[in-house]
Amino acid sequence: MYIIKNALRCIARSKGRNALIGIIALVIAVSACLGLSIRQAAESAKESTLEELNITATISYDRNSMMNDMMGGEKEQGNGEKFDRDQFADMMGKASSLTLEEYQKYASAESVQDFYYTLTAALNGTDEFLPVTDEEESDSDSGFGGGREFPGGDRGGKGGLSASDFSLIGYSSDHSMTAFIDGTASVLEGGAMFEEGTTKKECVISEELAIFNDLSVGDTIILTNPSLETETYTLKIVGLYKSSSNNDFSMSMFGKSQDPANQIYMSAAALEIILDASDEASVTVTDENTGRESDSAVTGSISATYLFENTDAYYAFEEEARALGLDDSYTISSPDITAFENSLVPLNTLSTMAGWFLIVILIIGAIILVVLNIFNVRERKYEVGVLTAMGMKKWKVAAQFVCEILVVTMIAVVLGAGIGAVSSVPVTNALLAEQVESRTSQQNQMNESFGRPGNKGGMMGGMRGENASANPPDVPTGIGGGRFEDMVDRAANYITEVNSAMNLTVALQMIGVGLLLTLAASLASVLFIMRYDPLRILANRD
Repeated sequence: MYIIKNALRCIARSKGRNALIGIIALVIAVSACLGLSIRQAAESAKESTLEELNITATISYDRNSMMNDMMGGEKEQGNGEKFDRDQFADMMGKASSLTLEEYQKYASAESVQDFYYTLTAALNGTDEFLPVTDEEESDSDSGFGGGREFPGGDRGGKGGLSASDFSLIGYSSDHSMTAFIDGTASVLEGGAMFEEGTTKKECVISEELAIFNDLSVGDTIILTNPSLETETYTLKIVGLYKSSSNNDFSMSMFGKSQDPANQIYMSAAALEIILDASDEASVTVTDENTGRESDSAVTGSISATYLFENTDAYYAFEEEARALGLDDSYTISSPDITAFENSLVPLNTLSTMAGWFLIVILIIGAIILVVLNIFNVRERKYEVGVLTAMGMKKWKVAAQFVCEILVVTMIAVVLGAGIGAVSSVPVTNALLAEQVESRTSQQNQMNESFGRPGNKGGMMGGMRGENASANPPDVPTGIGGGRFEDMVDRAANYITEVNSAMNLTVALQMIGVGLLLTLAASLASVLFIMRYDPLRILANRD
């Protein structure tokens, strides 16, 4: 108790010196509080966003890995032969999406919370039912003329989509219709969405397509096989939809069916019946120009989506899927995790900068406090000699000096934490806004360099046909399992604001900072005191 009382008296007696130490400690405390608050805000934002995030994943064929394996094998041979195009084309042709049965098998994994899929096929219209974007030259100029299949998978891995008038998108459940769930699309009054899982040949078409062909709810439309015009299918219109994604249309090399207005929605079960019927009625057709023979059956592409409760379940899914027989040539990816990580880039950058700032300010601050306390001990050397000569143990004298530093430092830490708590959120948001602006500016500059202002336009923009989405609302994420998103540089929805930064964790960390500063500042003082000889100090008082 005497040590504490004496420490307080010494603090009061040396107001100027302790005030200087307190001001320096206050600056360090405020800076440390801001740095810790920014880092805590980043962590809190990450946790809160993850809690609200619906984590989905897709399985897709890893064509890049297959190509690299092929190239690596040729290098190991060292025979100097040229690239085998025929072998490459054959391997690419075998690359396909999984069958529906395989997708469903992996959906039985314990980590999977829900599973849904879209089945997409391409059909032509008739003279009475025309696409909104009727560019006749697109079939011939695109190089993907009527009935020609894209590389990729279908229900059984036979082929992909063809460039045709309309895209028929079959949804396995209401959950797969994400555009209608998030409000991007909606069914107009007077109509209704087809029943979930129905096998009836009912469909919902865009308002634009209905106006263009003078159609309404209750009318029927006739679609034809692009490879066999005598093969027709009749669908009943049960609703009209309006989608904001229709405004994002741009023509692509894949043809006019990429216009979102030409997308026709129906049940996946009903579309499956159409594809089965087309398979049964298929014949061998010969291309008049190339002489190539092909199957006339309409093929479809599956885009399957797995839903997980949390990130732990998502990361566990790959191991479970491999155990269920998923080949290494397929990869599992989550556009939600990717988008989430992209959204955190500015905040993580700011957190990293705050961490380095915190380290630098603590090191510089500790050095300054050490120097000040060394001078303090040297100035009070006679006091140390008197106390030790009177019989006080050196460790008790050192403890008094430590108490003085601790009291001054902790008062500064409390005041600094208060100032930091008030200013942490506005300061964090201001710095975060600068990071977001810098990141966006860099992205825009890069887009302009590639001739893609606004992250739209160009061939890649046309390939997508609509804005980026974590799940396929109107257009599947890609042919044969969905890899188009990996080919397109998507603009991230950055986290631009935090609501809280200071919390109990930061408060406890600030106490730790105070103790750390006290330890660093007093360590040199303690060493000096323990080395002093009281008799020599008193003898050399002058």
